[in-house]
Amino acid sequence: MQMSNSSSITGFLLLAFADSWELQLLHFWLLLGISLAALLGNGLIITAIACDHHLHTPMYFFLLNLSLFDLASISTTLPKVMANSLSPAHTLTS
Repeated sequence: MQMSNSSSITGFLLLAFADSWELQLLHFWLLLGISLAALLGNGLIITAIACDHHLHTPMYFFLLNLSLFDLASISTTLPKVMANSLSPAHTLTS
């Protein structure tokens, strides 16, 4: 008789980055600064490629796609990480 595994995990526990509130705030502000710098840099790349006709070559087409992908990944993951860095629960749920 073979038994199947029917357990499911809906979340997992994160260990605290730091026990002190000041280090958690520092972590949050560092992530915010990095994300804003990345958003600004990618926005400038997209704007420069879209506005300058000389940059409509295959190399800049792939650079534009890389910047768009980076914008999508930053705007998806970093807000959740920043919210979890300030939450007292330290759990991630789906």
